[in-house]
Amino acid sequence: MADLFDSLDPPRLPLAEAMRPQTIADVIGQKHLLGPGKPLALAFQSGKPHSMILWGPPGVGKTTLARLMARAFDAEFTALSAVFSGVKDIREAIAQAEVARTRGRHTILFVDEVHRFNKAQQDAFLPFVEQGLVTLVGATTENPSFEVNSALLSRAAVYVLQPLSADELGELFERARAFACPELVFEDDARDRLTGFADGDARRMLNLLEQVETAATTAGVNPVPAAFIDDALSRSLRRFDKGGEAFYDQISALHKSIRGSDPDAALYWLCRMLDGGVEPLYLGRRLVRMASEDIGLADPRALEITLNACATFERLGSPEGELALAQAAVFLACAAKSNAVYKAYNAARKFVSTDTSRSVPIHLRNAPTKLMKELGYGKAYRYAHDEPGGYAAGESYLPDGMAPPGWYEPVGRGLEAKIAEKLERLRELDREFEAREARAGRG
Repeated sequence: MADLFDSLDPPRLPLAEAMRPQTIADVIGQKHLLGPGKPLALAFQSGKPHSMILWGPPGVGKTTLARLMARAFDAEFTALSAVFSGVKDIREAIAQAEVARTRGRHTILFVDEVHRFNKAQQDAFLPFVEQGLVTLVGATTENPSFEVNSALLSRAAVYVLQPLSADELGELFERARAFACPELVFEDDARDRLTGFADGDARRMLNLLEQVETAATTAGVNPVPAAFIDDALSRSLRRFDKGGEAFYDQISALHKSIRGSDPDAALYWLCRMLDGGVEPLYLGRRLVRMASEDIGLADPRALEITLNACATFERLGSPEGELALAQAAVFLACAAKSNAVYKAYNAARKFVSTDTSRSVPIHLRNAPTKLMKELGYGKAYRYAHDEPGGYAAGESYLPDGMAPPGWYEPVGRGLEAKIAEKLERLRELDREFEAREARAGRG
């Protein structure tokens, strides 16, 4: 029996692992970081590792760069995954680093999905990073500004990795085909079809190539046409074929269906994308955006309902949580529509980005000290709650000399119709106040 097992071939490494670059020169993509004179290229040349956060989508080389860094700096490589690790694992990794230091070896501590660690877990790294015991390399698919605490961010450089371009995926395809299946020929449109399915993800492209190679070898197909690619890969992958109905086109169709108040179309595109394998919470985030952009204050419940739908999915998962997303999509489609807040926000941002830094008027400034009070801070400010109707008619809250811009113009639909009536009544009170001041000679 032992002879039988000894004669078996050892299991083959997955192509994505077998093709992992062994040097920086082998890396495809990220030229903005690894090209001559670029930040990471200079870091490798310096021979001095520094802590960093690598931010980018899946399959763009975050783990590979961390491994190459350890090799380039002749350092120990310790990897943690925030999905499976806790503070205990962090302590063990630090203990290993201390042992390595006694042997004269530095440690690169790689933390995959670092954003999934909570604040206390992230804080656990700080003293060891500061002491120089470890060089921390964190990988994240989420914006580190929101997901990584500021103390850790201040001690690490952030590098943004980009999805691989079509040309870069094509280069990787040819390299992998020559390595794994040189006898297999792909027609041009089949090659484009396969790299299109990968959507900028190198790991995904290599996994797909393995699937197609197995299917083609089994079926005796060579050369491989585009139609065979469609048949060999799963139905969900075809949903977002860039040569057909693209992922972002379907998102656009969902958004426009909701804006156009068509609940059936909204459900259709939502279900198409869920069926195609889109991350449900991605769709949830887009629904939240639609609630603010296209409904706004015409029905403020829209934002609450979409946020609750996301929270429901996070709590229940699939498939139960998807019903909450469908409920939110239908509500958004049926709700009164207004982009007044969206337009006002964009107008205000544009104005502020080009305007001078206007001072806060004296009467609006806080006066917590005696000196500030002596300088007139807060003097003549009228406390709205003490005014008739809770409104200080004629009071100005804009910088001195700035005319009312009128950015927010509520529409005559939903709650905004009532908001418009209220704002007009307040403006009328302002005009009456100004008229009284003018008659009294104080205008």
